[in-house]
Amino acid sequence: MSKLVWDETGKRFYETGVSQGVLYPTKTGGTYDKGVAWNGLTAVTESPSGAEASPIYADNIKYLNLVSAEEFGATIEAYTYPDEFAACDGSAEIAPGVLIGQQNRKTFGLCYRTVLGNDADGNDYGYKLHLIYGALAAPSEKGYSTINDSPEAITFSWEVTTTPVNVPGFKPTAQITIESKKVDATKLTALEAILYGGTDTEPRLPLPDEIITLLGVAEG
Repeated sequence: MSKLVWDETGKRFYETGVSQGVLYPTKTGGTYDKGVAWNGLTAVTESPSGAEASPIYADNIKYLNLVSAEEFGATIEAYTYPDEFAACDGSAEIAPGVLIGQQNRKTFGLCYRTVLGNDADGNDYGYKLHLIYGALAAPSEKGYSTINDSPEAITFSWEVTTTPVNVPGFKPTAQITIESKKVDATKLTALEAILYGGTDTEPRLPLPDEIITLLGVAEG
């Protein structure tokens, strides 16, 4: 038996940043269209909800807890967005460069990357890939103001809800997180070639069953 040790060198971990965003609009049939780079992504705030306990009483005691379903939501913030996101934001192009609003909103998938750091390697320690499925953006405010002596770029923000997709051997989910330090490097490179595209392939968002097969994840 060994004694616990806190704050060892190389084990003071942290997570920071958001980068390499990719938008994947949905296609008919529940699959995702070709991914496009999301430039200007500034923040993704993950907001799970639900999983609330409802106590049940019997025989004058707390008998059990019934737990509500858990849902995944997020807030996306950016200085700009891909043209392909317009359909996800309720817009339709009726002529080149002419958009109308209040149209049906298209669901989409999203991939982004965060940095894993520690006290020894700093931000070069590793990273996480975050995959979001079945996302639907709600209408959002866009505030425009005059240019003055303290100019600021407009920040766009969208509240996002999700619909989970099937995961073989597990409950459906709308989110997958992949940690670079815990996944085989060769398999991770193969996954990133799918997500970001390659010389002969278009970027796309694989569904969980394909990720399980590729990464060799054990089913529950």
